[in-house]
Amino acid sequence: MSTTQSERLRVLLEPLVSSQGLDLEEVEVDSVGRKRVLRVVVDSDEGADLDAIADVSRALSAKLDETDAMGEGEYTLEVGTPGAERELKEHRHYVRAMDRLVKFQLGDGGELVARILDVDEEGVDVEVPGVKGRKPTARRLVFQDIAKARVQVEFNRKNKNEENAEEA
Repeated sequence: MSTTQSERLRVLLEPLVSSQGLDLEEVEVDSVGRKRVLRVVVDSDEGADLDAIADVSRALSAKLDETDAMGEGEYTLEVGTPGAERELKEHRHYVRAMDRLVKFQLGDGGELVARILDVDEEGVDVEVPGVKGRKPTARRLVFQDIAKARVQVEFNRKNKNEENAEEA
């Protein structure tokens, strides 16, 4: 059975990332001209701040230095988080996207933009925004009907603390 370098690196690095309280989301090795870049994406339920990223980056660098996992040539290690418009692939990604606006591509070819209200083992409960003065509507999506889902960036959205302050 053949495994790719990214898969071997995942097996090597995942326990180390987990020991730092983070989830290893992606491992990717790219060649940019003569240089190689190892990109490692980490996250957690609480998010990953700069200190956590720096700590895990140092730990990964030390581990890679003591092995030959990247071979002999030079490479650059980049450690980061998934970013604002992350694709939702795992159950934990949907949980982390609660109360966020998500663009769903459905298995039947349709598209839907809705806010995730709740997540369970079978799927998600969403709120579809109303258009032209209509009220939002609730809808249930089961995971097997979702072909792809990606968080959408919202620039003018009030956070819950602002909404609660206005209600008081």
